[in-house]
Amino acid sequence: MTYPLNVDWKRLRYGVEIEFVEGKPLEVELPAGWSMLTNELQVDERGMPSGAELTSPPLAWDEREQIRLMTERLKATGAAANWSCGLHVHVDLSAWGESIIAPLLDAALGTQDALGRLLRTAGHRRMFCPPVTREMRERYAAAPGSNALHNPGRPQSHRCGINARAWYDNGTVEIRYANGSLEYDEIVRTVELCLRWTAAVGAAKALPNEPEALARALGAPAEGYPPPPEPPLWHLERMWLEDALVPVLAPLVTERMPDGEIHTIRPEPGGRLLVEAEDECGAIRRFTARPSARGWELSDCPADT
Repeated sequence: MTYPLNVDWKRLRYGVEIEFVEGKPLEVELPAGWSMLTNELQVDERGMPSGAELTSPPLAWDEREQIRLMTERLKATGAAANWSCGLHVHVDLSAWGESIIAPLLDAALGTQDALGRLLRTAGHRRMFCPPVTREMRERYAAAPGSNALHNPGRPQSHRCGINARAWYDNGTVEIRYANGSLEYDEIVRTVELCLRWTAAVGAAKALPNEPEALARALGAPAEGYPPPPEPPLWHLERMWLEDALVPVLAPLVTERMPDGEIHTIRPEPGGRLLVEAEDECGAIRRFTARPSARGWELSDCPADT
């Protein structure tokens, strides 16, 4: 395992994470290796938790018809991909090993804007795929490892749009920019782009930071990726409210959960707010918050909430 190394992109194994709403996740027949994560809920048009996340096993390029089979099974139960959903592609890095991580971070700094624009990432989803930063690259140079790739912020900041931290979890790079889709052609084009990009990085190829030029340099399609859906106004208002409340509630969360970062804030009946915070290992802890004459009060949610 070494870097650089030329590897045919069709030889790289990959996995997909397909988020969806509605449907009947528990009734979908799963081939060997596929998983239905029913705790990974999305948001339906009423603002309610919905759907799940379907994940594939490591696949070869000539096994991609499994994706068609599974999206058809999902749609047969009434599932759909809406504005709250994303499509994540994991690409195996075992051909290069850890030696590719630093060059991959450099490639992210140089091409992540073009990659996100090529995949047409919806503006309201950008918060779930923040950019790799130069500070992260410097931390990694000083102390290589998973911790260097955690960039504090809200939410899921360790899962950048080009998530190199996935190497330390499962030996992959995770590319998170694509909007949600249950359309086979859109998903497979996205997979192809991610495979071609990773192979080019592994071969130490210079890549442009402009969408159409990047597609040409990679030999990848310039169009046909999942389109950016328009979220409802109430969802945007919820996001604006969260942005205003995070600086107020974050110190209270930190008192209870020193390594916690606020993940979501949602209104509840009775004038309370449900606050979900995520620790550095990805575990979620729930609180309720409410304003009082003495200021904001934060309480742990009951275990069965």
